[in-house]
Amino acid sequence: MSRSLLMAGALAWAPLLLLLPAPLRASDRTLPMQFELREQGPADVCGTNCKFFVSAAGAITADTPRHFHDFAQNHDLAGATFVIDSDGGSVLGAIALGREIRNLKLATTVGRLVDLPAEGRAVLSSSADCESMCAFVLLGGVQRSVPLNARVMVHQIWLGDRREDPTAASYSAEDLVLVQRDIGRLAQYTAEMGATVDLLDLALRIPPWEPMHALTRSELKRTRLTTEDSDAPVAATVATTSPAIVSQPASRMTNGLHATTISEQRWALVDRSGVVAIARRHPLTVEGEEIGSFDLIVACVSGGEGYDVSYIERRRNGEQKPLPDALDTISLRVGSSSAALKVVSSERRDSPDELVTYAAGRVPAALISTFAAAGSHSMLVKTETAQLVTGIRIGNTGASQNFPRLTAGCSKPIGDRADLSRTKTGGLAAAK
Repeated sequence: MSRSLLMAGALAWAPLLLLLPAPLRASDRTLPMQFELREQGPADVCGTNCKFFVSAAGAITADTPRHFHDFAQNHDLAGATFVIDSDGGSVLGAIALGREIRNLKLATTVGRLVDLPAEGRAVLSSSADCESMCAFVLLGGVQRSVPLNARVMVHQIWLGDRREDPTAASYSAEDLVLVQRDIGRLAQYTAEMGATVDLLDLALRIPPWEPMHALTRSELKRTRLTTEDSDAPVAATVATTSPAIVSQPASRMTNGLHATTISEQRWALVDRSGVVAIARRHPLTVEGEEIGSFDLIVACVSGGEGYDVSYIERRRNGEQKPLPDALDTISLRVGSSSAALKVVSSERRDSPDELVTYAAGRVPAALISTFAAAGSHSMLVKTETAQLVTGIRIGNTGASQNFPRLTAGCSKPIGDRADLSRTKTGGLAAAK
């Protein structure tokens, strides 16, 4: 198979660009990883104990290990610390890069280098993130550290071309074989590097629609991702914007809740008691454990000032996540724009034992139109209680096709809007 897996938050990469002489800026983290050897400064501070750093910033591609090997052949890296700042990338590329680091007996840390132009040296800044497959590159170090201001974040591996809307995508038997194979390779690599299986377990709990899990200091130590305070040696070699003002929902927003089948695979037009709307259903998960589902329904507003959004959630007890008494807040975010929904009701029901929540709000038109625009876009749906916060990233498959029909329906009188969502036989039109 010529395809490669990426961690769920990574992109598919173009061919590797030439190495540049200057360190990457924070905005360049999406470019293929670049390397540079720098000496620690200021010289009058570290004196004869100044260290050498290998700056490694950018995305991990399938070609990254080869480029690092070539870089190491042309530089004396003995005793250097590999400083990584990356969003992650290729699974196989990260494994091979980690092994190159271990073969050279380098230490690893999370950070980025800041130039000291007057001296031609650099100072190490701990304000950096090591995301996705970057965590497994960090494992390559014979000594490994994560400064207090740095973050290591993990989640599941996923097919890179289906990460934007994973629940809408199709998967073949070949895809499953690819995923299983690379999980096995990651497990073997993790053991070889001296970490515990807990690291892979933590990563595989987080599906691609949830925010990445930031490892706590306890988890960093327990998984042996860091070697600080560890008694066992590591083998030296191996083979926003402000929320929008919300409005009380009209009664028609929740009428017919059980009468309309809402798709889990794509946004589709639905008939909400004569009001044209688009809707999508999505699983509600916490660290991969499914604890319920929710529906999002976007409907017209009289006068065209934004859209009415309804949120209907059914939540049950999880193994480690008991049902809360009620949801406190629900918010939507697309890019830098956000909107809060008002919780209208959040009540416990006995049969079955579940918490059913209704929320609604008037959402700015710009937020919805940006989400529904052509191309891959996602919306973060966040819920909060005193005990638990959930975050689900929902894709826009089907939204760009059906959004024009929604806007066309919004310009019609209320009584005429349902016609747009019906076929000649009177049924709901299928989303295209």
